[in-house]
Amino acid sequence: MLTFNSALTSAVPGSTLATPIVAAVGALLLNKALADSSSTSTGAPATSAPAAPASRGGGLLGGLRELIQKFQNGGEAETVNSWIGQGQNTPIQTGQLRSVLGRQTISDLMRHSGLTEQELLTQLAKVLPNIVDNLTPDGRLPTSAEIVG
Repeated sequence: MLTFNSALTSAVPGSTLATPIVAAVGALLLNKALADSSSTSTGAPATSAPAAPASRGGGLLGGLRELIQKFQNGGEAETVNSWIGQGQNTPIQTGQLRSVLGRQTISDLMRHSGLTEQELLTQLAKVLPNIVDNLTPDGRLPTSAEIVG
């Protein structure tokens, strides 16, 4: 079964759940940045990743679907499809990420991670292709039973 932690560990070797980029990816994939942009009442950056997918009612699968759809709708279908499909992952540039994710999502991810915009986009460009690849090992979106467990 696929887990959020195993996908992150494979994509970001040596990381912990408190790593800023892991907090950002967790917020992105678990719909935290997209669904709850006001969760940090103090305005301070989050220090850990969101809860595991099982405790969020399958949030990882929904977040993964939403992220893939953002890329497809944002003109980067070929890029994201390479991450899902088997074979080499097409790299993505920070400008492409900025365009696909949009200002609000980037702002939310910056708040969750404590990273600057450039740090966030640079690190996401490095790890996001591998994380999506790890979460879609059979060249397709996993089912709820495969991803939550």
